[in-house]
Amino acid sequence: MDLDIVTLADRPDLAPLLDGFEAAWPEFMSWDPMASLYYGVAHELYPEFILLALDPAQPERAVARAYSVPLAWKEEDALPDGGWDRVVQRATLNRLAGTPTNIVSALEICIQPDRRGGGLSARMLAEMRDNAGRLGYDTLIAPVRPNGKHIHPDLPMSEYVTQTRDDGLPVDPWLRVHVRAGGRIEGVATRSMVIPGTLAEWRRWTGLPFDTTGPVHVPQALAPVHCDVTHDHAVYVEPNVWVRHRL
Repeated sequence: MDLDIVTLADRPDLAPLLDGFEAAWPEFMSWDPMASLYYGVAHELYPEFILLALDPAQPERAVARAYSVPLAWKEEDALPDGGWDRVVQRATLNRLAGTPTNIVSALEICIQPDRRGGGLSARMLAEMRDNAGRLGYDTLIAPVRPNGKHIHPDLPMSEYVTQTRDDGLPVDPWLRVHVRAGGRIEGVATRSMVIPGTLAEWRRWTGLPFDTTGPVHVPQALAPVHCDVTHDHAVYVEPNVWVRHRL
């Protein structure tokens, strides 16, 4: 695959291309309250941890992007149930306090929809691993969002993550990429992303009525969204899977 993969630190002029992924995630995923703590400052404060993949034949856009962040986490401490949200929170507090960092966490690898299925996600993961190593870190962790889990929203993640193929690799395609790359599954981040909203907001994000109290199955969600009509709110609590890569 003839692609150029660069960091934003090397090519700050490419920053506008990072915004060209509008169809890559379901709308509700854009409303995690923790997200702005990272994405609002990432280009200025973490450019060396941001990767873009460029196709010389399509110079007007990036075909893939990858975001990661450094943080301080004790080796002996279990990775947090809070997953993605907790990583963003910890990295922000570390930065504000000037705490030395010792680990890198993946936050996102995103492939343009028309470039999926060609092995680009595995290449971006390899580049993220290599980039963390070049920056002096020996561990990359990842609160992985299994991309096949949305087909089984009612199945607990703790059960889904144990499903394997005959060759022993995970059934889930994205987990399988991580394991093939040398990652080790360490457990489930049970509340990795928490996305609350009013019923009007959830209707706008999903096009669904949200008019009945109880679980709501939302396309591309990994678990049901909990709807409370009486109190006019719904909350999505997404589980992810912790994977650790030694570099």
